Amino acid sequence: MALEEPGRPVLLALRGLGLGDLLASVPALRALRRAHPGHHFVLATPAYLGGLLPLIGGVDELIDVSGPGPVPYASPDVAVNLHGSGPESIQALRRTRPGRLLTHTHPAVPGSDGPAWNAETHERERWCSLLDWYGIAADPDDLALGDPGPGSLPGGEVVIHPGAAFPARQWPPDRFAQVAAELVREGHRVVVTGGVTEIALARHVAALAGLPEESVLAGRTNLPELAALTAHASLVVCGDTGMAHLATAVGTPSVILYGPIPPALWGPPPGRPHIALWAGRRGDPHGDTPSEGLLEIGVPEVLDAVRRLRGVGAR
Repeated sequence: MALEEPGRPVLLALRGLGLGDLLASVPALRALRRAHPGHHFVLATPAYLGGLLPLIGGVDELIDVSGPGPVPYASPDVAVNLHGSGPESIQALRRTRPGRLLTHTHPAVPGSDGPAWNAETHERERWCSLLDWYGIAADPDDLALGDPGPGSLPGGEVVIHPGAAFPARQWPPDRFAQVAAELVREGHRVVVTGGVTEIALARHVAALAGLPEESVLAGRTNLPELAALTAHASLVVCGDTGMAHLATAVGTPSVILYGPIPPALWGPPPGRPHIALWAGRRGDPHGDTPSEGLLEIGVPEVLDAVRRLRGVGAR
């Protein structure tokens, strides 16, 4: 990361969330970079996401922030709230004493400027619309990451990613295993990915599918390595989680299973090789059991989507 240059104005953006959240904000981050070419660009986001910043481009420095703050920075020229609707994130950025604050307005924060929050706006478009309100042009389709380089595997694998941030968004492991087993039977090389907290889940899915131990990559890849693996895969099958956004960002076809949140709010852009499966039922995205709508999606439906993608360009 570039060190701040004395006298150079600072552009500070807050996005203290996870992998999918960061990738959904890429169009806004790039628009901010273009609008402030002479600024030192600081992103307040969890430190573990730093490995992806070279693939996004334009960010000069990361400060480790999880959640809506506090933000340990003082007196940026411009501060931008890409975190949420507030009021915590608005107040956290106000406490940095910025020359200008770009944010949604919130009734609990007197004097907060900006557009009203719209809960029915797609996440990518939300932040582009915020910037547009302030006169900064942003393209919500500007999602592609840079080339992550070669992967550690030959390429062409099918990636099964069974984990999710909350149980409400996690399709049952035995169903992922059935999909994996059928794809192996059809001649595909299948690997199972996940974070360090998802190693047991990934091993369970692999064992149910009859996959060898070396097919379990959960906990064995950092984010740049996961990006390279995904970029060279033939297909990704996952739930509504960061891996879905990563597949979109590197251009790999994907089948994504949505539960309590509709793909209209968090799904991939149209016109690309992705199939979003959703039963049409909304629910609590933070629930502690799989949502009813997610459970309505069966293994045959997922396999049918996989085969349809193979017919239109899965690599």
